[in-house]
Amino acid sequence: MTSKKITILGGGNLGAAIAEGLLKSGFTKPNQLTVTRRNLERLQYLKEKGVTITSDNAAAIQAGEIIIVALKPYNVKEVLEGLKKSFDPANHIIISVVTGVSLHDLSAIVGNVPLFRAMPNTAIAIQESVTCLCSQHNTNEQVNYVTELFNQLGITISIDEKLMDAATVLGACGIAYALRFIRAATQGGIEIGFDAKTANLIAAQTVKGAAELLLKGNRHPEEEIDKVTTPKGCTIVGLNEMEHRGFSSSLIRGISASYNKIVG
Repeated sequence: MTSKKITILGGGNLGAAIAEGLLKSGFTKPNQLTVTRRNLERLQYLKEKGVTITSDNAAAIQAGEIIIVALKPYNVKEVLEGLKKSFDPANHIIISVVTGVSLHDLSAIVGNVPLFRAMPNTAIAIQESVTCLCSQHNTNEQVNYVTELFNQLGITISIDEKLMDAATVLGACGIAYALRFIRAATQGGIEIGFDAKTANLIAAQTVKGAAELLLKGNRHPEEEIDKVTTPKGCTIVGLNEMEHRGFSSSLIRGISASYNKIVG
């Protein structure tokens, strides 16, 4: 697939992570990538790799074919309104990774430019993201290209736009939920005798292994749980104590609370 020039508007945490993932995967070369940010000092490490960094969004759009919008939700409409004359429906594809801004909202600003909404998570920097994708005003070739782009950075799932807020919570916020579990497991490990570094390594690798069991084996979590919960064993005692304390229900309530925050 022919590579295209990519511009990322907004080199914050997510925008920079996307840039890193694209470079590491080899999907794009540094001289084909432009990233914008007001404070360019924070992008110096990308510049050292050969990436063009600039605070001029209009010039960055002109330099790109794929425009990834990674601006803050509170100012994305204002910024794009000021840039709408820079977008060319014949030469640009816009991919928004902004939470809470619909395809309809984007189309009202930029017109009939091919549009995509993508919701990756920060694991995109190491090519381990799950990215949910929806789109409008596009061809099959464009859909295939954008899907292939995000497939370089993890896995891509096509969803209806009505589920994009839910995807944000489960996939993007979910990184923080998983990390909080690892942190708690690390603290438990310290309490039972490990030093912090070792406990963190064991906890993180254990979570990684558990996820791989499900992804590679295409199994339900309970199948794998049953394999390690022997009668009167220590695993089932620990699981039951966690459930008595509200482990699953608190996680579900947290996911629901995050979702209500987005839609409310």
